[in-house]
Amino acid sequence: MYALLAQAPEGHAASVQLWADDGTPAEPARTVVHTGLAAVVLEIEREHQPRWVWDRAQHWYPELLAAGVRVERCHDLALCQNILVHSEFSASTGYRQLATILPPETAPDPAADQAQESLFDGPAALRGWELQLVAAELKAQKSAIASSTHPARLTLLLSAESACALVAAEMQNVGIPWREDLHRRLLNELLGPEPAGYARPEKMDALAAVLRTALDAPGLNPDSPQELVKALHRAGIDAKSTRSWELKEIKHPAIEPLLAYRKLSRLFTTNGWAWLRQWVTDGRFHSEYLVGGVVSGRWASRGGGAMQIPKQIRGAARAEPGHKFIVADAAQLEPRVLAALAQDSAMAAAGRDKDLYAGIAAQGFGGERAMAKVALLGAIYGSTTGESGRLMPQLARMYPKAVGFVEEAARAGERGEQVSTWLGRSTPPVSAQWREGQRSSTAEEQRRAESAARSRGRFTRNFVVQGTAAEWACCWLAELRRRLRALPPIPEGRPELVFFLHDEVMVHCPDPLVDAVTEIVHESSRAATRLLFGEIPLAFPVNATVVENYADAK
Repeated sequence: MYALLAQAPEGHAASVQLWADDGTPAEPARTVVHTGLAAVVLEIEREHQPRWVWDRAQHWYPELLAAGVRVERCHDLALCQNILVHSEFSASTGYRQLATILPPETAPDPAADQAQESLFDGPAALRGWELQLVAAELKAQKSAIASSTHPARLTLLLSAESACALVAAEMQNVGIPWREDLHRRLLNELLGPEPAGYARPEKMDALAAVLRTALDAPGLNPDSPQELVKALHRAGIDAKSTRSWELKEIKHPAIEPLLAYRKLSRLFTTNGWAWLRQWVTDGRFHSEYLVGGVVSGRWASRGGGAMQIPKQIRGAARAEPGHKFIVADAAQLEPRVLAALAQDSAMAAAGRDKDLYAGIAAQGFGGERAMAKVALLGAIYGSTTGESGRLMPQLARMYPKAVGFVEEAARAGERGEQVSTWLGRSTPPVSAQWREGQRSSTAEEQRRAESAARSRGRFTRNFVVQGTAAEWACCWLAELRRRLRALPPIPEGRPELVFFLHDEVMVHCPDPLVDAVTEIVHESSRAATRLLFGEIPLAFPVNATVVENYADAK
């Protein structure tokens, strides 16, 4: 059963309609004013347990969550469309040519958000599709999936992606428990007291003074890359940029205070006092997550930098009394995905019941785990020089299927072809400008064309592995959400997903359920592996740690 939720023609109301699984209406459409929408959704959810269909979960679900309503399943048309339009699996279905393209998600207008009391007031009323468009797009997507080359895989991908849209909205609504007092204490220790206005914190100011003296540049603004490079040159330092990796290679008294200043500056600007005021509310850090925000299918975030919480402040992410954080991450996910994709039994054996890098090292690198890791990551990311390039021939001899798999993806990319993940997310087609560049005739143009081809080859080589790893993580997250929701409630509360980063999840869990939820984390990872690859002789283990604050997890 489907439940279609769309913008009503009136503009300040919603249209709701139940549809049967065969794609036919099961009842006439209802018009619901915004004040009654949550109650209607809750009623339908309890009675029918439908799959909700909407243009974007982010347009509807946050408002429902704020009213205390959660749904079990959805079909996010925008996320699914983005996959189907590019997927090689659906290329012959005609969907790409006929799809009514949903406009890309854009950053919210803060002024509009402040003036808007609900989804149906103000500018937000203009952003949703009406019912006939939602119905037409659902039919088109179902038809494309059914006539695709791999309907089962695409169905799993779109279901998992849509489930993650629910997870993302729920995590934004719940937020990560965050101790503002501890965060302020950490800032005071690292930066000094909170400065007034736009002034620098005192410890940054002190480092700036040391830096000016070391460079003999009394008026230097260390936050200006242009001024900084000029000052370095005047001091006889031949720096081409102010990148940290380049500065670390230079021997000069100014380098140490400069690197220290840069580190504190990043903390001050990205997670300082202004960040606290903007993103932490009622003891929770709320960030908006963008499912499939990266072309490979990885998530991104919009607001607050949830994808890059620095180690210095992770201690402020602290479980509430009577709760713990269960922090789990997949061990060596991308190399294991490569072994599964290539069906390389030798590499799978190396990672069976043990550290994959250690297993590879034992099979052919004299037990040197670091060498095995460098070689394997070099194969995945296309490193052809240095240590990884030197070790590649040995890796290719040991695992010809795995190395051949990523090499073929690279060659396809260099030819301008699309490549796909296991479940069917494909790379966008190359631009006409790229193809025109490959037909260049002069020597200089040809060099540029070859460089562009190699760059695309490195991208496609990694895409098939990283994208499939993102699919595994998406299935893991969706399965974990489903199993957590199935737990019976206890007086201490429910376990809640509060954070996700590529291959890492964090659950805020009542103490009595810690053992049960930890086992669910492991069970969900095993279920994700079966969903993607079936029964294979390769495990995708996760490391789970129970902690009181995020800083203790690693």
